[in-house]
Amino acid sequence: MTAPDAAAFNSMDPNGSGELNWLLDELVERVASIRKAVVLSGDGLATGTSKDLTREDGEHLAAVASGFHSLAKGVGRHFDAGSVRQTVVELDDAFLFVTAAGDGSCLAVLSDADSDVGQVAYEMTLMVKRVGVHLGTPSRTGLPAGG
Repeated sequence: MTAPDAAAFNSMDPNGSGELNWLLDELVERVASIRKAVVLSGDGLATGTSKDLTREDGEHLAAVASGFHSLAKGVGRHFDAGSVRQTVVELDDAFLFVTAAGDGSCLAVLSDADSDVGQVAYEMTLMVKRVGVHLGTPSRTGLPAGG
């Protein structure tokens, strides 16, 4: 069985994520260095993706972003350093940014290696401030958000 293409994944809208997908597409189109974007729930599920992500890639990016965000939260708790605002991973050919975005959710983007990291971080922050209240997702397990 093959994974559905990106358009098919993004047209599946059981939770009303069509508008969220549109906003992610707009972010990717507006900021040239951003390749892909995903919004994920506190438990690592993709709740919205940019149109260029297949279901498999969207779920994988959401899971990886959730893991990095969770590790960063552990550092903040252990060293009494406060809440995580953003996690940035520098790869040979890309950057992965993960930003807290609403009640337990995150916005993650994959950008080019030559990205202006300040601009990408700024654009992500603007998006979260603009639509952050709509990005929050309740936890499936009943655990407190961010926990």
